Amino acid sequence: MGTFPSLRNWILTALFLIGSGVAYGRMFFPESPMYIGAIYALFTGMPLLAFERRMILPRLNQWMHRLPTPAFIASALIADFALIATGFAIAGSLMKSLGLMTGAWADVTLLQIEVYLYAVAVTAIVIFVGRVRELLGRDVFLSLLTGRYRNPVQEERVFLFIDLVGSTAFAEEHGDLKAQEFLGSLFSAFAEPVRRHKGAIDDYIGDAAIITWPLERGVKNANCVRCVFDILADIEANAEKWLKSYGRVPRLRAALHGGNIVTAEIGVDHHKIAYFGDTVNTTARLESFCKTLERQVLISADLARRLELPDGIIKEDLGDHAVRGRDHTLGVIALHMQSRAVPRAISGAQ
Repeated sequence: MGTFPSLRNWILTALFLIGSGVAYGRMFFPESPMYIGAIYALFTGMPLLAFERRMILPRLNQWMHRLPTPAFIASALIADFALIATGFAIAGSLMKSLGLMTGAWADVTLLQIEVYLYAVAVTAIVIFVGRVRELLGRDVFLSLLTGRYRNPVQEERVFLFIDLVGSTAFAEEHGDLKAQEFLGSLFSAFAEPVRRHKGAIDDYIGDAAIITWPLERGVKNANCVRCVFDILADIEANAEKWLKSYGRVPRLRAALHGGNIVTAEIGVDHHKIAYFGDTVNTTARLESFCKTLERQVLISADLARRLELPDGIIKEDLGDHAVRGRDHTLGVIALHMQSRAVPRAISGAQ
């Protein structure tokens, strides 16, 4: 499935495209009204970006990405030209029909090669920035740009460790390539709930994902808890697709904890925002309790006290537990959907 950028991202992208169109018009057609370049840029750039995001013609996009590299490049050039030319013709026709342009129909609707090259260059910049932002994550991307963590910063964050149950058995049965495809699809399914609840995927470690929020954002409206249960609900809603593609529906274990950590930008050739401190380690230990306590979703009592649970989510106090590497015990609470009995869904899972 494709990813769908937020409305804010689309607005920023549209403004960038409009600005590029105005700049092109000022450089080559200074006597023309600024809105002409803006409209052309918007209509030529947006279809290409929507195609890149698989929001239009998704099957064609998927088919192209399965081609060998030379064939993919050739097909991409053809598709890009067709989309840009279509957008250019629509923009020209619209402005001509509204009386905003007075040239001949051919002049205002037929794409010229220099316009095509300029449009490709501008959209390539937008796509590149978007890909880097997706690779690093929104918060990390902005932090690296601003240099916020160039020097270590102490702050409070919420961490969610979410782990796939039975990944080793799946790999033994289906092979490493199929197992990696399974994990890739699963991690892709995390993206929209994480984005919806204002989190950031920090890292993937084996068959586990680490998701994080600044503490205030994570506890506000119980974003961190809603994220977990939205992920579980989305997987359940698509159970038939998972069964058809992989022969099983993913089973997950999840743990939530928050507290003080130190955040710093590390690395020389490869930069990364890293988190240090007991909070991260404790979240990992809490996730391991899911198996021993036979519960799917756990939250520390410390974090649970700092948020109001959403309607439909109930808690089960499991008492205090000793945590390896920690001097004090940790209060552990299991979270469940109210419509279900207290589940032991991962009992005996490896």
